[in-house]
Amino acid sequence: MATLRPKGDDCLVWAIRGANQLAHRYATRRQCTTTTMTAWQQTQNLETAHGLPALVYTHQDIANQEIDVFRRSWQLLAHAAQLAAPGDHIVDEIAGLPVLIVRSPDGALLGFHNVCRHRGGPLAIACGGGMKQLRCHYHGWSYDWNGALRSGPELDAMVDFDRAAVRLPAIEVAQWQGLVFASVAPEVPFAALTAGIDARIGAALSGVEFQKRISYTAQCNWKAYVDNYLEGYHVPHIHPALNRLLDYREYRTDCFEHYALQSSPLDAAESFYGLGEALYYQLWPNTMLNILPGRLQTNRIVPLAVNACRIDFDYYYTPELARDAAKIAADQALADDTQREDIDICERVQRAFASGSYDTGRVHPTREQGVHWFQERYRRAFA
Repeated sequence: MATLRPKGDDCLVWAIRGANQLAHRYATRRQCTTTTMTAWQQTQNLETAHGLPALVYTHQDIANQEIDVFRRSWQLLAHAAQLAAPGDHIVDEIAGLPVLIVRSPDGALLGFHNVCRHRGGPLAIACGGGMKQLRCHYHGWSYDWNGALRSGPELDAMVDFDRAAVRLPAIEVAQWQGLVFASVAPEVPFAALTAGIDARIGAALSGVEFQKRISYTAQCNWKAYVDNYLEGYHVPHIHPALNRLLDYREYRTDCFEHYALQSSPLDAAESFYGLGEALYYQLWPNTMLNILPGRLQTNRIVPLAVNACRIDFDYYYTPELARDAAKIAADQALADDTQREDIDICERVQRAFASGSYDTGRVHPTREQGVHWFQERYRRAFA
């Protein structure tokens, strides 16, 4: 049967009716999405909890709102050796905001937006040493170590220009256990983030020296990677070599206000680390500390897109272990294999989240306490 097309004024009525129907369907779908996006924020008890819905791992609006989460949290940006001498500096980003950390002439550790207040030029382009002043690479405006504008070419030509009102926004910086953290607008003092960790690890990190960084890219939402890190439930199934190193029967998770700790005795028969235990700390929201005898690995998970993240993986060793090439090679081979196994499963999970087949599932109350802790902390961040 041929379709009868309206003519004349009827055409206008037809078009308006179609537009109204389309708008109604869009509004209904948007209302449904909004309802879904607010329901997941409700607190859940561990014994009956469901995980975050797939929508939270795939929706661009959620990713946009996470910018505030990252700027209010503490971010691991450097190791202290990079900032040992006056003028040493690092450049990085926190949720898209360019930042600069520098050791001042009097030894203070300072942090600023790496954005000149004139036209947005950078004060530093790369990490390095020997910085004598905070000077923009674009037009040469310079600032003192308090961030106040000091000078610039031909500033006298600018009528009614209040130099005293121009200063670089500062950010908070903290150094702990040889690691340097920064926050744009911290929700909690840094001491609260790590409260109790020193008492547990003792001198485990004293004297460790940075060796190298390897960065991995995963095609998954950053939270999917963190969820995976926070449970040992998958270790016997995904990580055969790591499973031989750890004692799964004694594997436990303890959750605190701002971090979760997974721990396991080492299987002495298999371990090239000797006797001791493995400690895996997850600091809210995206920092991991992997501590084994003689070595530290740190991970910082950086969102790149709603379905992609970067894992900055830094290796540290005690001087004694650093001289044992065979153990270093074994440690890094195990870490690399584990990373690739984790990335593979996280990418598969991300594709499932995006497929429409999956919404949410139950959290295991005795094996996924860390996942529940992280997801409850995430819900609080959005509340």
